[in-house]
Amino acid sequence: MKEKILIFDASTLITFSMNGLIGELKKLKEGFNGKFIITKDVKREIIDKPITIKKFELEALRLKKLLDEKILEMSSILGVSDDEISSKTEEFKKIANSTFHAREKDIHLIDSGEASCLALSKILTEKGIQNIIGVDERTTRMLGEKPENLHKLFEKKFHTKIQVKKENYKYFKGFTFIRSSELVYVAYKKGLVEIKDGDIVLDALLYAVKFKGCSISSDEIKEIKKIG
Repeated sequence: MKEKILIFDASTLITFSMNGLIGELKKLKEGFNGKFIITKDVKREIIDKPITIKKFELEALRLKKLLDEKILEMSSILGVSDDEISSKTEEFKKIANSTFHAREKDIHLIDSGEASCLALSKILTEKGIQNIIGVDERTTRMLGEKPENLHKLFEKKFHTKIQVKKENYKYFKGFTFIRSSELVYVAYKKGLVEIKDGDIVLDALLYAVKFKGCSISSDEIKEIKKIG
C-alpha cells in the first residue's frame, strides 16, 4: 500500500489544539499509513508568528512539540523544495484572489497558508502521490468543491452583483479536503478519544470543533451522528 500524505492547513491544527485534542491527533497519526505534513507558510502561521504573542504562545508551543516529535513533518521531507512550493503558492493566490470582483475591487479569498497547501497537493498529485488537505476554513473548500455556491454566498453577503472569472474554477478542481469534524469522527469510531461516556462524546466533539474553528453546520452534525 502506497504511503498517503495528509497536508494540514493552520485552521485544522488550531481547532485540534484549542479543543484539547492533541492526544487524539497523535493517536490518529499512529494509525495513519503515511505522513502528516505542513508547509513553511503553515508553520509560520501556527508556530513562528504566534509563539511571539503572549496570547497564543502556549498554543504555538503545543504545536511545535508535535513538530519536534515528528507527528507533524515539514514538506521538505517529501523531496519537494520550498522554492517550488512558494512559486506555485503565489500562482494559486493570484488566481484565487482575482476570481471574484465586487465594487471595483477583487475579493480576497485565500492567504499563503491555504495557498501553500493547494500548491503542495498539486505538486504531489502530479507526482502520483496520494494526498488530502486538512482544512477547516470554508472558503478554500468551497472554491475547490462548489465555487458556484461561493459566488452565491458572496452576492448574499455583499448585497451586490459579483463578477466572476469562471475560467479560474478549473485551477481548483481535483483537490480532496477533510475537516477536523471528520477527523474527530474517525478518532471517535476508532476508540481513540480519551473520554469514554457513550454517544454524548461524539456530540460534544462535533460541537466543540464547530464552536472553535471548524466550518460545519448543525444539520451536517446531525447527519454525521446518524452514521453513528
